[in-house]
Amino acid sequence: MTQKPPLPPFTRETAIQKVRMAEDAWNSRDPERVSLAYTVDSQWRNRAEFPMGREAIKAFLTAKWARENQYRLIKELWAFIENRIAVRFAYEWQDQDGAWFRSYGNENWEFDENGLMRLRFASINDLAISEAQRKFRWPQGPRPLDHPGLSDLGL
Repeated sequence: MTQKPPLPPFTRETAIQKVRMAEDAWNSRDPERVSLAYTVDSQWRNRAEFPMGREAIKAFLTAKWARENQYRLIKELWAFIENRIAVRFAYEWQDQDGAWFRSYGNENWEFDENGLMRLRFASINDLAISEAQRKFRWPQGPRPLDHPGLSDLGL
């Protein structure tokens, strides 16, 4: 069985580590890499879509990142207990027509004993922004360690 440390039960430190690992993986925009953090039968609710299992998650992410160009994400720990973590997040992206958006949301995660996410519930809202309103301007890939987080940016 594959393990994905840190493992539950989470401490504040390990929950923060798990959130940053998820953020870095999603900023890679690599559906295969991201999918490996989930159980093979993981269940999601993402807006009005309900992918189930790694293969469906990979297909979902492939389509998502084909639509959402220049994707950059910041996640922040909101709460945790035992094998569950709640996060808030924001990401910026550009559509096929060149319009910019910032998407805000919350996620609730539940992990198995091996540290793989078995449940993910995401609620997300999109806000149209101008290019000048962008706040996530690092090069594509993981957010630099010295880049402010959501609270520091007033988001």
